Amino acid sequence: MSALLHYNYWIVIVLMMIGFYIVITHSNLIKKLLGLSIFQTSVFILYISMGKVIGGSAPILSDKVQIYSNPLPHVLILTAIVVGIATTALGLALVVRLREAYGSIEEEDIQAQERDEGQAP
Repeated sequence: MSALLHYNYWIVIVLMMIGFYIVITHSNLIKKLLGLSIFQTSVFILYISMGKVIGGSAPILSDKVQIYSNPLPHVLILTAIVVGIATTALGLALVVRLREAYGSIEEEDIQAQERDEGQAP
């Protein structure tokens, strides 16, 4: 029964494992970036869940409210979302550049081409 009360943490675990599974099982670089984004989203949900106080309200001063949720995790996650978007954009730009250089976004193809170029005299 108490496990169901903390369903947000179960969602975090499921999203984290889905993202991790995508990263380790796919060789497509776009899919790896997608897996990293899902993993990152699970971390966002974890921090936001920890900042919520049961029975607490948004930190807006009012005479009727006695308990407030902690606003610090929410502020940190807003910054992390911006950094995450920038990181994903950089990753996508690198994938485009790799596609132009190697003609593929599959990790094995790129590594095979690198090996072939390294063995050529």
